[in-house]
Amino acid sequence: MAANLPSAAPLRALLHRARRIASACLLAWVALPAAGAQDAERSLLALERLPQADDAGDGWPSAVTRSRRDAPASLIAGPYGQRAADYILTFSEEFDRSLDRSRWNDHIWYERPHPVRNYAVENGVLKIWPARDASGEFVKRTIDTDGKFEQRYGYFEMEAKLPRGKGLWPAFWLFAHPGERRPEIDIMEAYPGGVDPWGFPGKDGVPHPRAYGATTWFDKDRPAGTRQFDTGLDLSAGFHKYAVKWEPDQQTYYFDGKEVLKLQASLSDPMYILLDLWYGSSSGDPDATTPLGKGNAFEINYVRAWKFKGR
Repeated sequence: MAANLPSAAPLRALLHRARRIASACLLAWVALPAAGAQDAERSLLALERLPQADDAGDGWPSAVTRSRRDAPASLIAGPYGQRAADYILTFSEEFDRSLDRSRWNDHIWYERPHPVRNYAVENGVLKIWPARDASGEFVKRTIDTDGKFEQRYGYFEMEAKLPRGKGLWPAFWLFAHPGERRPEIDIMEAYPGGVDPWGFPGKDGVPHPRAYGATTWFDKDRPAGTRQFDTGLDLSAGFHKYAVKWEPDQQTYYFDGKEVLKLQASLSDPMYILLDLWYGSSSGDPDATTPLGKGNAFEINYVRAWKFKGR
């Protein structure tokens, strides 16, 4: 009996696709020597373009490209928008497998883990979503490296998409709790349910995030400075990069590689990384209109840290 051979058309399509992939790989390697930090990252990681509108003429993209999440850490370029040669990678979490418990905790140190699991690593991103427990209370979640990774000074960067809805409070920050002191670097805190310009009403009838805050704290209740940065974008519509360059006497905050705040403050305690979804504060209280579930998650594509070379 004759074997059921595939038709010629699908084979031609497969060959054509293979040639395109090979050509793209060749072009990436050819372009590499002349590429800067951002171009090298795009070449080596084969960046996957997200659907997006053109910028509004102010130089801010509607959404940045999202790095392929299966890229080896050895191929990661320097911080976005920075000179790669000035940094050494010390921490890279691409979320390409289940949450690594040797690197991450799933609760903040002064609380027990909540039994309602409102987080997961799926399709190369960490998702933390709004959820209620059996009593109807909203479940907050912190994913952090306390006791597992900490660093003094360097560059810390996250690429993420923010959730929408009243009462939500996603954040990316650095913290230490030595003795009674509480130094803190808030790289990104968003309050989509807060008054303009924190958020704006979306077509779905719930507030969408547009602005976020960045703050340096010497200690609890002792801020060194802060800024509410209005991006003019829907931060729940695509992935963006939030970062800080922490030097001995200052902190410089970045959004998609552009400086948005510089503060003069001396902080010397090593700090660990926190990613969390809490509720309240400037975002108000969540209510029945707040979208629940994975479809409205705080999605983190990666978290990376570098130390300064030669310092």
